[in-house]
Amino acid sequence: MRTESRAPAKLALGAVCLGFLMITLDATIVNLALPAIGADFGEPSTAALQWVVDAYTVTLAAFLLTWGAAGDRWGSRRVFEVGVAVFVLASIACALADDALWLIAARAVQGAGAAALLPSSLALIVHQFPDARQRAHALGVWGGMSGAGLAAGPVLGGLAVGLADWRLVFAVNVPVGIVAIVLTRRAVAEPPRHETTRLDFAGQLFGTASLAGFVAGFIESGHAGWFAPATLVLLAGGVVAGVVFVAVEKRVAEPVLPLGVLKIRNYAVATGIGGLFNFCLYGTLFCLALYLQRAWSLGALAAGLALVPLTVVVALNAFFSGRLTGRFGPRVPMVAGALAGLAGAAGFALLPADRALVVFVVVSVVFGGCSLAMPAMTSLAMNSLPGKAGLAAGVLNASRQTGGAIGVALVGALLPAAGMWLVAAGYALVAGLTLLVRQSS
Repeated sequence: MRTESRAPAKLALGAVCLGFLMITLDATIVNLALPAIGADFGEPSTAALQWVVDAYTVTLAAFLLTWGAAGDRWGSRRVFEVGVAVFVLASIACALADDALWLIAARAVQGAGAAALLPSSLALIVHQFPDARQRAHALGVWGGMSGAGLAAGPVLGGLAVGLADWRLVFAVNVPVGIVAIVLTRRAVAEPPRHETTRLDFAGQLFGTASLAGFVAGFIESGHAGWFAPATLVLLAGGVVAGVVFVAVEKRVAEPVLPLGVLKIRNYAVATGIGGLFNFCLYGTLFCLALYLQRAWSLGALAAGLALVPLTVVVALNAFFSGRLTGRFGPRVPMVAGALAGLAGAAGFALLPADRALVVFVVVSVVFGGCSLAMPAMTSLAMNSLPGKAGLAAGVLNASRQTGGAIGVALVGALLPAAGMWLVAAGYALVAGLTLLVRQSS
């Protein structure tokens, strides 16, 4: 007899968040390990290092929608467990990589596993917490784990490189993943399935091609220039594939991205903010990781320690945001987070050339307030599509990871100061979009 329905809700939430923590952590944990990886593999180009990050986020973004639908059809808990298993196996492959191509390919498989894990984790939370206030708190914890993972990644990566070896950043996923699977099977209830749900393979193909084209084009622009033939061909390919993707989605009965959901104002706003938020945060963390080691000549461990104030503030504010959202609604924490991100990004852009560590710490603390927006944005999205948790989670997180992949590619191509001004503009746009949220939500 299964016992998950009688298991404490906190244990179920912990099981889901533990798996989710791995995928957010791995989105940024390699940032401070990049120079060490480059040295180990014979100094690959900055473009290759960007792909070490973006191979993960591109496949994560590309497969989120399909796996969200798969969770609705085959069961969110089952898909969650499969995602964790694939993620752990790919992590082992990353730790054993002996060249950049192997590592990039293994990171892509990691992203595919994470794509199964992420939307199913949200669907499981929605099912476990039917009460709106309890759900808001649970989503705050979930969002806090996202903030903690994204922010702690560079620090833990720096510690791993400084104290041991860059391969440790991947090997650590193995025991964590095993624990997540065991706890999930013991404590998490399986939501009802919708076995008539169909998978849109054509939409998946062209959506992936479009995202990959744009990311590759932005990365290529960083070393070949914006008007280089390769850059133009890749960007044009992304546009063409995107147009075909939209055409396909309008025709199929069950599209991977139902365009109609974007007509729901609050959901469209939350989805747009999600993409912009990850664009800014992922791009900033990538830039800072390289800036501290290249411009300030810090070692990986020292650079990781320099990022501790930012990571602590990001994690604390992300957890705090859940309570703010439950009490005041999503607008207050989203506006506060956007303004903090705007001020912090401007501060990073204006950093003096010398090692002004005190100034860097102050700016980092200000920038860390951006995480107030994360759980609020997630709560807004999930509450805007009642009864469609898998779809809501899939589209939202596809937007977030797409923004993250493009942020690393584009902000990384412009680093450091120009990239930070672009991040500041992104947070200004987030603040403006927040004003479109209906007050009742």
